[in-house]
Amino acid sequence: MAEANASKPGERDYSMFDAELSGAVLNLGLLRRLLAWLKPYRVTFAVSAVLVLITSALQVLLPIILSLVVIDHILRGTDEVAAPDFGLIELTDWLAAGLSIHPLWAACALYAVLQVAWAFTGHAHRITLISSVINGLRDLRQDLFRHLETRPSSFYDRVAVGRVMTRVTNDIEALYELLRGVGTLIGEFVPFFVALFIMLAINVELTLILLLALPIMSGVTIYFRRATRKLFRLVRMSLSALNQYMQENLAGLQVVQLSERQQRNLETYTRINEENRDHELHTMRYETLYGAFTDSIAHVALGAIIWYGGGSAIQDEITLGGVILFTQFVGMLFHPIVALGEQTNILFRAMASGERIFQALDWDEKIHEPSEPAVLPERLAGEVRFENLDFAYDSDVPVLRDVSFVIQPGEKLAIVGPTGSGKSTLIRLLGRFYDFDDGQIFLDGIDLNRIHTHELRIRIGVVLQDFHIFSGTIYDNIALGDARITREKAQQAAQRVNAHGFISSLPNGYDTELSERGQNLSQGQRQLLAFARVLAADPEILILDEATASIDTETELLIQDALRQLTAGRTSIIIAHRLQTIQEADRVLVLHNGRVDEVGTHEELLANEGLYHTLHSLQFQETDEAPDTTAG
Repeated sequence: MAEANASKPGERDYSMFDAELSGAVLNLGLLRRLLAWLKPYRVTFAVSAVLVLITSALQVLLPIILSLVVIDHILRGTDEVAAPDFGLIELTDWLAAGLSIHPLWAACALYAVLQVAWAFTGHAHRITLISSVINGLRDLRQDLFRHLETRPSSFYDRVAVGRVMTRVTNDIEALYELLRGVGTLIGEFVPFFVALFIMLAINVELTLILLLALPIMSGVTIYFRRATRKLFRLVRMSLSALNQYMQENLAGLQVVQLSERQQRNLETYTRINEENRDHELHTMRYETLYGAFTDSIAHVALGAIIWYGGGSAIQDEITLGGVILFTQFVGMLFHPIVALGEQTNILFRAMASGERIFQALDWDEKIHEPSEPAVLPERLAGEVRFENLDFAYDSDVPVLRDVSFVIQPGEKLAIVGPTGSGKSTLIRLLGRFYDFDDGQIFLDGIDLNRIHTHELRIRIGVVLQDFHIFSGTIYDNIALGDARITREKAQQAAQRVNAHGFISSLPNGYDTELSERGQNLSQGQRQLLAFARVLAADPEILILDEATASIDTETELLIQDALRQLTAGRTSIIIAHRLQTIQEADRVLVLHNGRVDEVGTHEELLANEGLYHTLHSLQFQETDEAPDTTAG
């Protein structure tokens, strides 16, 4: 039994990918995991930490020069100041004596040097912090992309691609905001504690009066952030709905215009847009009120400093420079509280994003790979055998039941059947996009579950009706980065499938850049390009899944001509509705309700008057009644 089958994907809880995570709990374990991606850049982080400490120290020293050095020491001539000056007075006097200039000029020069140093270290701190964060998240995004690329088809059958896209884009961006914000908070709180120490040294009573405002500021900040957290979530959800509806409307614009739905769609878009506006306005009102409150608290604090500090200065209990220093330190005292409130919301959003990211990274569903893969010969003969194959995407809804048949090397087998009979499922299993029990499919007598998926898939070429075009040139879309497929080999493949003609007529030939989804090619040209891509890889087994269903008659004639040459000596499985394609197959297999109903040649199955005869009568009646223009 294949290992992944035992896990029964249908029993997994895929709903967690659709859940709206709140991130209401500080998950330290998640933060530790995140730091693992930042570890390679720890030296840069250490440099950034040193730089932010230097920047914070300079931020405190600058107002000290203005207040204690210039006002108290130089202008007022106070010999002693009642606060730590960190040697700045002595340094100013030394500069004045050494340069033979007035102490005021020396103080101005010192202030200018420290101001430039503060700007430089602050910029260097931000650059080193952001670069290390961006590099770490780049690695995380890359690991997430690599992980998601290797999830099996069963995963994407149950999880919306849009949800997966959000993991790689929006959620990574939320982590970026978090890590950048942590560095910002460090830069805020270092001056906070230094300023608090100096203020206590200057005047304990005035400092305690100012500290009374901190619990009020903190309480209002907590209340505001809790109130706006739900609003921010509603804004994000309404904006997501707005973008989703816009994408859906533009993607189906032709249908919208043909059905005259422009006005109805505009009304729906307007309703969603108004919901987003209401949430944005509600949030803005809270933000404006909160901003007005914090500004008022700061102004009240300044008033307290002027009232109490001014009186103390008159009574010589505090110097004038000390009072002015208090006014400059108010911002350092209050701003970290506001910044912490802002970062709290970012933190909770990042917790939810981190949960989603690691939820995806921890999703272990995958295709079972053999521990000791079978070694395939350089060239397979191409025999394919199905033995008593049973399969279900969900355990309670069987799709294939006891399917058994053999395709001989070089044989062309057409598979037909009503919609939902299991035709496409057969080729998905042959390509091992889903797990199934051991001993049910064999390739040249080798159990498919003993073959590594990479080794298997380079031996099988698949052309689907919905052919995917990648961004890049015509040649890029044929070679797909395979070094074995040279430009000459790609051209030979294109010539064999009659694609060389239209490629040569393009402005830059094989170097022509294709637009999104290849919209600058016709449907028929895209299908011819699909044939060239598969045949350039020269697989031993060719699978055509409705590959000619959407092609015009002229292009189909070109493809039919190519198929006669390309399927010769190559095992081919053809799922098609077109009569000519089926008639040219060596045998036809009819599936019905997941079981093999009939197997035989086109003529034999018509003679049996079974399901194939019924399908033929219903679907190909017009073709049968058309005159035979080949009769002599």
